[in-house]
Amino acid sequence: MRQEAEEPVELAGVARRAARRVYRRTGRLVHVDADGSVVHGRPQGLERALGNLLENAAKFDPDGEEPIEVRIRRGRVTVSDRGPGIDVDDLARVFDRFYRADTARGLPGSGLGLAIVRDVAGTHDGTVFAAARTGGGTAVGFTVDASRLLPGANADPASRSTARSGRPAG
Repeated sequence: MRQEAEEPVELAGVARRAARRVYRRTGRLVHVDADGSVVHGRPQGLERALGNLLENAAKFDPDGEEPIEVRIRRGRVTVSDRGPGIDVDDLARVFDRFYRADTARGLPGSGLGLAIVRDVAGTHDGTVFAAARTGGGTAVGFTVDASRLLPGANADPASRSTARSGRPAG
């Protein structure tokens, strides 16, 4: 990944742009529930990481009736779906480059999407995580280290929107 200049990045805006792009490509609604997290980071990298998470959620839950959910709190970004979930034996490896779980081998992709998420999290001194979601599905995401949160960035109330027809609503 090429070097990108760091600047203040509003994570809610990143999430809304990625959600609109996924809606245009897949028709899946994405609900964004974000605090006012603004981080010192690389905007294109963060948007790519979030886009990869959303694309995976749409790919593994293509007939999903519930919107994909994005939750952002204090630099922690979580994408949740109601798909089949990730087998417990695969959880530790899903962020490895070129790793494809047995259930993913028949689907499009190269096994790089979540590895890119891990790389972006690492460049922001953060971590990645994946876990089964209560009620079915998966919650996957990344963190941006707290030292990168800009002061006063969380003062705004939560921002909620749903990507639909290319525009946030709600």
